[in-house]
Amino acid sequence: MGKLSGGREDPRVARTRRDVIRASAASLLEDGWEATTHAEVARRAGYSKATIYAHWPTPGDLMRDAIAHICDDATHPPAKGNLREDLHDSLSALALTLSEGQYDRLMASVIERAGHDEGARSLRDRLYETATTGIRSTLIRHLQPGDVEPCLAMLVGAVLVRATYEGEAVTPDFICDIIERVLDRTTQRNGVRPDGQPHP
Repeated sequence: MGKLSGGREDPRVARTRRDVIRASAASLLEDGWEATTHAEVARRAGYSKATIYAHWPTPGDLMRDAIAHICDDATHPPAKGNLREDLHDSLSALALTLSEGQYDRLMASVIERAGHDEGARSLRDRLYETATTGIRSTLIRHLQPGDVEPCLAMLVGAVLVRATYEGEAVTPDFICDIIERVLDRTTQRNGVRPDGQPHP
């Protein structure tokens, strides 16, 4: 990318970069990995293919910056300090994202490539970490370290299966039920009430 004297990025180059990355992210979410070609991104962003190739030589380069943009743009519900409520809010947000029919397709396409592409594995890990940030943070605040990852896998897995494989609505009652099932024995074993506070 072009630089001005003093190391500052040329505003024209910065604008091009912003436009191309946004177009790549939109194409990736709407149409998937295979459809996010240099030609499609050039069409969406309004630049020539030569410009795209000059700065993003391979499809992987486009994917890397597009997924970074998607992850950086993600938001999470604010924590209230209550274990059950915070989990419910974060799982509901995850379910909403999956129900929109974009993030799950994106994850599927990245996972498909992760088996033979180290770069795709890195993208897969970043997408998963972004999607589960709020849930993981809540569990870390309230549970013993050894319980965090198993509980995270069960909670997130239940929502993923319900929303993607089963194609069913992830209702508030469903979320309450899986939270109860996952936390019941864990919180009792650790001497913590379901609201995340120690037993008296």
